[in-house]
Order: sequence, then C-alpha cells, then structure tokens
Amino acid sequence: MNTKRFVEARKALGLSQMELAEGICTQATLSRFENNGKVPNLKILIQLCNRLNLPLDELFPRVGVKHTETIEKMNQAEFFLITSEYEQAKALLDTISNDDIKEPGLGMRYYYLKGFVMIFQGRPVTEILFLFDQILLADEPNEENIFHLLAYTGSGMVYSREKEQEKAEFYFNKVLEKIYTYPTTEIEDTWRVLNIVFQCGVFYSGIQELEISNALLTYAVSICSDNHVTYYLARAATQLAKNAIVQNKPAAVILELIYDARAYSKINKNVIALKELADLEQKVLSTKGAD
Repeated sequence: MNTKRFVEARKALGLSQMELAEGICTQATLSRFENNGKVPNLKILIQLCNRLNLPLDELFPRVGVKHTETIEKMNQAEFFLITSEYEQAKALLDTISNDDIKEPGLGMRYYYLKGFVMIFQGRPVTEILFLFDQILLADEPNEENIFHLLAYTGSGMVYSREKEQEKAEFYFNKVLEKIYTYPTTEIEDTWRVLNIVFQCGVFYSGIQELEISNALLTYAVSICSDNHVTYYLARAATQLAKNAIVQNKPAAVILELIYDARAYSKINKNVIALKELADLEQKVLSTKGAD
C-alpha cells in the first residue's frame, strides 16, 4: 500500500490522525497503518479514503508497472539491434538497473541484448563473454532455450571478430545443431531465430564458405516469408548481395538483391541499411556496369 500518498492526503486537509479516525476506527489502528504499513480491513480503509476524498486505487501498489516498462525498453532495444542502431540500443539498456531484471528470463534477455550491442561497439572480449556466461552458467532446467542459443551465437561472433575462427566455428556449430528444430511460439522468438541464422550466414561468408552462407541466408528469407516478418529480410538480402559480389556474379543478379534489400529496408525505416545499400549499389555500378 502507498501509505505515503495516504499521509499526504490527510495532511493536505489539515487533519490529525485522531480527527481522521473519529467514528471510523481507533487512532492506534490508523497509526499502525501510516507508520508500519499494517493495513486495516477494507471497510475501514474505504471509509478513511472517502473522508479524504482519496480514490482507493491510488493506494494500491502498481503491480507489474516496472516490469512492463522494462520489457518495453527491451523490446525497443531489440528493435534497434535488428536495425543496427547500436547507440540507441545501448542508451536504452543503460537505463535498466539490476532491480529491474530479477526475473531469470528477463535477466537472460538483458544479457543477450547487452552482449550483442557490445560486440558491434568493439568492447573487450572478456566483458562480452562474461555477459554470455551469465546465461550459459545460469541454473536453468532448459539448457536449449533461445537465450542459450543466442549466447552461443554471440560467443561465436566475438571470437570471429577477434579472428579466432576455430573457436568461433565451435560455437556456431553448437547453434546449428539445434536451431533448425527450435520451436518458436512467439514473434520475438522468430526474430531471435532469424538473428541466429543470419549471424551464422555472416560468419560462413567471412570464412569464404559461401555455399553454406547462401543456404543459411536463403533459409532466413524463407523464415521471414513463412511468418510474414520483414525484419532481417533486408539484412539477409544485403549479405546475399555481398556474397554474390565475391562470387563474381553478373551485375544484374547483384543489383536485384540490392533492390530487394532496399525495398525491405524502406518498409522497416532502416536508414543505416539504406545508406549501406546505396554505397553497395554505387560500387557495383562503378566496377561492373549495369550488364
């Protein structure tokens, strides 16, 4: 109960505890409520509030408000992660305190988001892996939940960034063993599966395993199509275009992929992707022409 609000209302009317309690309850009952939080029975509480012209619901604790606000922040941060707006994602995550993430599932989501943002911001390896360890070493009965798979993916990404490809491939292989059969029950899980498949595609492109990369990226596109999700369509198409450039495919093929990615980026208002695609198009036109 918000006893502070109650006391403020009594004092605003200039009433003493004795004056407010008169005819309703004893002063001792009122004092125990205001000073120790011992709530009287509902009938008495309603009468006290009526005398103060104070709606009873203003005293009730705001159950779940902080939780909801935290989830909203994480939702927005996850969207910024999808659209590569890492500074905005970091700014939101920095407003979340440890008190906001005591629930295990919420904590795992926070560590995954924080870890991925830190990868793209070039933060030290040990800092990033410590965050993923908070997920992987948690006392969780389900060791194959989506956040474990994301932690494996993030670990692979950070080792790849550090050019330790053997370690990176170890983690990506652990993910690929399980991601194809992972059951998605919520749209957020679909985003996360797409994130994993896409990052795997990027990794295999980086080590010149373009056939594997293209298969993974095409799979990502099919997931988007099957689930009517546009996020990651642009990024998958962009990476496919980059792979096509490395494979020296005709300009028309590459440009078609770029134009597809541009259309998806416009739908999602992904300005960072649009800038990257404009640069990529210019590079193709200047080196290959329009075939």
